[in-house]
Amino acid sequence: MALIKSVRGCTPQFGENCFLAENATIVGDVTVGNDCSIWFNAVLRGDVNSIRIGNKVNIQDGAVLHCLYEKSKIVMGDNISVGHNVTIHGATIKNDVLIGMGATILDHAVVQENTIIAANALVRDGEVLEPNSIYAGVPAKKVKDIDPAQTREMINKIANNYVMYAGWYK
Repeated sequence: MALIKSVRGCTPQFGENCFLAENATIVGDVTVGNDCSIWFNAVLRGDVNSIRIGNKVNIQDGAVLHCLYEKSKIVMGDNISVGHNVTIHGATIKNDVLIGMGATILDHAVVQENTIIAANALVRDGEVLEPNSIYAGVPAKKVKDIDPAQTREMINKIANNYVMYAGWYK
């Protein structure tokens, strides 16, 4: 059973059909939608501010989600894949996004719809990324426009696969 901990009067809330790995940690003011998965060693710390996660979102192994005290929140839409060892700190992630392994997204950044963040990219504090794009590098720069329909299909396929993988553990 995942470590689910109340902090400052807030208890994490989960939608239907969610998978929480046994050693995932979810703390405080965290709300998770339907068909989500939080994988091994992932940490969602809603102790200093809120974390809101939409539907069909997978938070993969070793990812860390946190905020700034009373200054930044995490708001995530639907159909999002957060790769292994990603750090999201007080950012907004819109629908249909793929965040590659080891990427970091800092406070007040906004990742628009149908966007891919490459592995190990760094999205700086306050940056607003263009939709339908691929970003890579340190700091992250736009490297390519992408077809919204193709991107949405690929990202949705990954999100659906993670719903299937989560089913293996139930």
